[in-house]
Amino acid sequence: MIQTALFSKWHVHAVEYALMAEENELLQIKLVWDEDEERGKKWAQELGVPFVKELAEVFSNSEIEAVIVNTPTIMHKDIILAAAKSKKHIFTEKVLALTVEECDEILKAVEENGVNLMVSLPRLTFPYYLYAQNTADQGLLGKITRIRCRVAHNGAVPSDANPNGWLPAHFYKKEQCGGGALIDLGAHPIYLTNRLGGEAKSVMAHFQYTYGHEVEDNASVLVEYQSGAVGLIETGFVSYGSPFMLEINGTEGTLLIEDDQIRLKSLHLSAEEWFIPDNLPARLPMPMEQWVRSINGEEMPSMSNEDFRNLTLINEAAALSAEIGRRVSIEEIEKQRLKSF
Repeated sequence: MIQTALFSKWHVHAVEYALMAEENELLQIKLVWDEDEERGKKWAQELGVPFVKELAEVFSNSEIEAVIVNTPTIMHKDIILAAAKSKKHIFTEKVLALTVEECDEILKAVEENGVNLMVSLPRLTFPYYLYAQNTADQGLLGKITRIRCRVAHNGAVPSDANPNGWLPAHFYKKEQCGGGALIDLGAHPIYLTNRLGGEAKSVMAHFQYTYGHEVEDNASVLVEYQSGAVGLIETGFVSYGSPFMLEINGTEGTLLIEDDQIRLKSLHLSAEEWFIPDNLPARLPMPMEQWVRSINGEEMPSMSNEDFRNLTLINEAAALSAEIGRRVSIEEIEKQRLKSF
């Protein structure tokens, strides 16, 4: 079994990842570390494992082979770098890091130390995405001209039960998150659109601050791709009842996905009617399962370092665009990275 440490219960998915680890017969949770000692001790007690106060003690523990990272996003770089240099395999909540410069530093350390890295990008394993990718790859849409993807919920909307919304208050603190809705929930439409759109050329973003938090709670991002396609990425914490949306338009077809409803119109099928597929591709193993299999040398993950880096690349460019109020080219971000070397 792979002896594993849990790093922090800060993120809302931490409990979910712990449960996944408990249910995986090849993983064993051995200890908990948390930057919030009281929270960490309570969680460790719930899981029936020790709490370790000092991170260095975890990294120096030769029995610990892997770590699951749910810390504040701002801590990702330092913790993931230290884990890689300590020869620990790493599973982390999105995003990998706040900048492409930090991502490149992490990816270099991962390669040099021969450890397996996985960032949780779960929707790349979902049947609707696999169907969309297959449809595009088969040429049923022709040349793709536009992609629109939306993932949003009402986590920041006040209610009688939750005056600040149902998300934890620290999700609105920039010094912990590094951003707001886009860097968290917006990661999903970013990495999906990245896969479908290919290499990005430029980004233009608009952020809204509906409830006056220090980070945005609503975001729209326009991405221009090298292929000539345009991507519209939408996310937010202020939308009640908003369905998942993925729309792909091309010169020879259109694919519409709204939650579990899928419709395809293509010149290569019956051009006058919408085709509703009744058989979707089988779901791929979730990122944690793929990570475990890669550690054991069973198979290569379907998610790559390119996916992880490109997610941060669009986030970084969008944040800069929203701040300065203009289009930002990907070349600008890459030049900025090179200047730091």
